[in-house]
Amino acid sequence: MVRIKGVDIPSEKHVCIALTSIYGIGRNLAKTICKDAKVDPCKKAGELTQEEQVRLRDEVNKYLTEGDLRRDVSMNIKTKMEINSYEGTRHKKGLPVRGQRTNRNARTRKGRGKIVANKKKA
Repeated sequence: MVRIKGVDIPSEKHVCIALTSIYGIGRNLAKTICKDAKVDPCKKAGELTQEEQVRLRDEVNKYLTEGDLRRDVSMNIKTKMEINSYEGTRHKKGLPVRGQRTNRNARTRKGRGKIVANKKKA
């Protein structure tokens, strides 16, 4: 099993797909990394040689991924909350941040519906 940036890469998947298990790497960036590291993207991750693994690690280290990216994102959210921007107040209240409706959807952010006492149907 290949380990890059503290993440175990699934060995049964193709390299370009397996790299997406690292936070901050999507399909396009994974293809770019494979091309720059001169690794065949269709090769299984478990079949990589030591040289190819080292080249992939060096290439991934050039990008902001995993812990650094998570820290950066959380700091951006905290900053917005501190300056009381619109997005920051939505984060504080646990509501959708990007303009979605809330009167009938948004269960992911708002949680389960709250039960109102003594409310009967007419």
